Amino acid sequence: MAHSIPPDRGHISTEQRQREATEALDLLSSQALVRLIAEDQHRAISAVEAVTCEIAALADEISDRMQRGGRLIYLGAGTSGRLGVLDASECPPTFGASAGQVIGIIAGGDSALRRSSEAREDDASAAAEDLAAADVGPGDTVVGIAAGGTTPWVLGGIEAAAARGAATALLCCAPRTAPAGCGQLIMLDTGAELLAGSTRLKAGTATKAALNALSTSVFVRLGAVHGDLMVDLRATNDKLLDRAIRILLVYAPHMDREEAAGWIHACEGHLKTAIVAVARGLTPDAASRHLDSCGGTLREALV
Repeated sequence: MAHSIPPDRGHISTEQRQREATEALDLLSSQALVRLIAEDQHRAISAVEAVTCEIAALADEISDRMQRGGRLIYLGAGTSGRLGVLDASECPPTFGASAGQVIGIIAGGDSALRRSSEAREDDASAAAEDLAAADVGPGDTVVGIAAGGTTPWVLGGIEAAAARGAATALLCCAPRTAPAGCGQLIMLDTGAELLAGSTRLKAGTATKAALNALSTSVFVRLGAVHGDLMVDLRATNDKLLDRAIRILLVYAPHMDREEAAGWIHACEGHLKTAIVAVARGLTPDAASRHLDSCGGTLREALV
């Protein structure tokens, strides 16, 4: 029975063996193995540091588009897709992002978050359906994530997003040229993995760090951060209410926790509104209107 043979990906750095790995992993003690894995991770952060300018430029473009109502959409398969969904899901509780402002789409759908669906990543046309369902358009930015930079589902999605007028980027961990439709290429040079081909290791760490830097920079530019505090959060559970209380007390140290909680509840759980109300001596409604007149920027609202 004849079987199709996939292209040889051995030339891709994330699929190669580490030349410096002189000892077989299965012959190491657990302590030596853990130390070796930890040491190998350092290159991941160095790879992110090396592309600071590229990540910053993409963050600026995304924030500019989001100020005009655009969205950030991540596309990825396997580990890359899970990291994109993770970053998207953390934006609402961290930055008060509105529903659908940051979206993570993974090949195979949400079920692929828990159960691998690698076969889906070979379909170069499938992501176009997901983009159409999300009504991706000219105001949006689509960031494809693919460790090796060759995943057909991701590359097809980038091309489809560009055809719909969206800004596009590819975040990968292996040298390559920009694929069709890709506006910005960000390459994290993590090299070969300690466990050959296991991109959940260095490539995964570098991707997570890069997405942390990207989304945090975007929301700092959008005014969700004041100083080092996440002032745009909404107190939707006990943990976030406790965090909101502690942050409000930074701006109003004369208050006790009970009074601070009362202000946050009066402002419907929106910390930034509570900060303005307390600092400016305004009612919650007046504080909300004042914030809106300042474009939602706390630093300007407190002047």
